[in-house]
Amino acid sequence: MKSIFGYGIIAKAISSKIQAGTWNIYDDAFLKASKDEFNNNLLPSSMFEPLKSELEIISPAISPSNALAKKALHLTSEIDYFYDSLGLSIWVSGTNGKTTTTQMIAYLLNIQAGGNIGVALCNMDLKAKLIVLEMSSFALHYTKKARPEIYVLLPILDDHISWHGSFKEYEKAKLELIFRMNKTASCIVPKKYEEYLSKAQCKKYFYENELDIAKQFNIDINKIKHKAPFLLDALLALACERIITSKLSIEKLNSFVIDKHKCQEIYDKKNRLWVDDSKATNISAALACINSYKDKKIHLIAGGDEKGQDLREFFKYLAKDTKLYLIGKKDFSALAKECSFNAIRCNLKEAVNLIYKDLKEDEIAILSPACASLDEFSSYKQRGELFIQYMQENDNN
Repeated sequence: MKSIFGYGIIAKAISSKIQAGTWNIYDDAFLKASKDEFNNNLLPSSMFEPLKSELEIISPAISPSNALAKKALHLTSEIDYFYDSLGLSIWVSGTNGKTTTTQMIAYLLNIQAGGNIGVALCNMDLKAKLIVLEMSSFALHYTKKARPEIYVLLPILDDHISWHGSFKEYEKAKLELIFRMNKTASCIVPKKYEEYLSKAQCKKYFYENELDIAKQFNIDINKIKHKAPFLLDALLALACERIITSKLSIEKLNSFVIDKHKCQEIYDKKNRLWVDDSKATNISAALACINSYKDKKIHLIAGGDEKGQDLREFFKYLAKDTKLYLIGKKDFSALAKECSFNAIRCNLKEAVNLIYKDLKEDEIAILSPACASLDEFSSYKQRGELFIQYMQENDNN
């Protein structure tokens, strides 16, 4: 019998389309054995018997320290499982900007996008000549065979340490696949890894900043509408287009619309600016947005599941006149105080209500949590939607 670990998007896609009714699906949330609508077995994790399983496809969300991952004898990732039937692919990884860069590449090249972006590989056209996949460090950790034709790596910053165990292991997950890539493949990678990747066989482009990419791929940076923190994403997408087609469709890229919850600007009825940056689930992502407004006084809502990050590194980079509101189950007030902030401890609705009363027209309200959302919300999207909802409720009172 074949097994799947974790009953998420990947498991549901594979078990409903590929030999439906033949899978054992294990999840910590299952308390007893049952069947799904396709007659697959839904089983508690404790029922997994390694010697009776011929294959185990693991959800990227399950850490290597999980009992299922430790017991498995034939562990594989979703992309390794489908790799032999897959055409050419572009992979995008890094700490921040993966989704936007992936979407921009798909938009420029008119190709399908999937992976960590929320679309299971099984639900994509595997016969397509080219696809683009957002690859999390979790998925890369479990992928040992598959390799892309182009690999785009955004900067690797402090994140997911609790899952990987250390920053070194987090970096390794992002970099090791490059040594599998062949001479016809290309990677675009931060310059700090130039020496580490010296023995990799693929064509390598290294960059320190946006100007490096613009120079190497002959891109007129002044023609690009998207500004920081999305400028790097735009340049990497254009670099991919240049490698694949030799073209640069800057005007087309300028019409690309950034997703909600990423530095999304909304004005209230008093013409005051509110910024929904709920997707900033780590320190570097939050600072990228906050720094875009550093010429204004900021009322900042932050906090949540810090994922092993040290939030001192966040607080010490904030402007000293920042008014700080801390949400989430874990209280970071003491850390904030060490960095000279007398933070207001509250929930999201209370924070929005307080800011609405206090915000001046030349100031900015930002939700940029630097933390994941699942301690209090179903997703970063729900967190962002509630932020706007609470502001609009104040507007209507």
